[in-house]
Amino acid sequence: MSHSHHHAHGHGHSHGHGDVFHSHAPIGKMKQAFFLSFIILAVEVVGGLISHSLALLSDAGHVLTDIAAIGLSWYAMKQSLKAPSEGYTFGYHRSGILAAFINAVSLILIAFVILWEAIQRFQSPQEVGSTWMFIGAGVGLVMNLYLGLGLSKEDNVNVKSAVLHMLGDAAASAGVIVGGIIIHFTGWYVVDPILSVLIAFLIAYGAIGLVRDTIRILMEATPKDVDLKKVAEAIQGVEGVRGVHDLHVWSITSGKNALCCHVTLDGTATIGGSQAMLREIEHRLLHLGIGHCTVQMEDDGHPHAKTMLCDGSEPAHDHHHARVAETAHGHAH
Repeated sequence: MSHSHHHAHGHGHSHGHGDVFHSHAPIGKMKQAFFLSFIILAVEVVGGLISHSLALLSDAGHVLTDIAAIGLSWYAMKQSLKAPSEGYTFGYHRSGILAAFINAVSLILIAFVILWEAIQRFQSPQEVGSTWMFIGAGVGLVMNLYLGLGLSKEDNVNVKSAVLHMLGDAAASAGVIVGGIIIHFTGWYVVDPILSVLIAFLIAYGAIGLVRDTIRILMEATPKDVDLKKVAEAIQGVEGVRGVHDLHVWSITSGKNALCCHVTLDGTATIGGSQAMLREIEHRLLHLGIGHCTVQMEDDGHPHAKTMLCDGSEPAHDHHHARVAETAHGHAH
């Protein structure tokens, strides 16, 4: 049975890798954040129009992306609770990653719009009323801190993307308040577009990091918190295992890592012995943050790649996979 695929499911054992999708509490918080953000938007738009403050309107633009971000995250979290199906065997967890990617790209676009408007203001400065700047930015600061800090401990890239919107907006609101104070006492209206530029860079900085994180997951890159060499050493450290190849580790979603690999045995193990080795491999991988693994066990005579990774450069290895696939297809009929 050396060609068997063994599945170990470590769901429920997070070992520091929280899975927000198994809890309904964050979904309720996201719903609350979604509706409260409309209040922030209304106050800042009204305040920005009355005071002629580009900084406050920029902050309102950021709030608009907050609403989209939170709405997408809320929808994605509800989707992720759906059970796996024949069409989506890993479930719907990737919907959250797609939502986070859309959120991040939207932030970058908003940052460019704010920069463009700020350039126009530098060329033609406008008088700005500080009172409504205080009111609008004050409401945004308090409510975004309340919402953002309430979700900040969730260990999930999708929730983090929404939290980044909220905390970034809180920081921007604080900047607008400081700007309002300066304008009130000095009448230096150029502070308003300067603040807008700073807000734009703040938005873009966080968004670029999010784009990188989501692309890594969508490209099935090795998770940042997983050391591939340590994973290989942990597997090879199991008694009876001679080597590991075709090693792949990826994230289904944030905090939910998976692995598949082939391991070469010394050829003396019984079926019972190989099962004991498999359980030990599963145990070691769980402590390395990998809760779902598929391990194919082989003997030394089995054609395999010469390196830990499968790069497609071994003809014998490729032919082996073709024969296995052909055999499997034959059995299916």
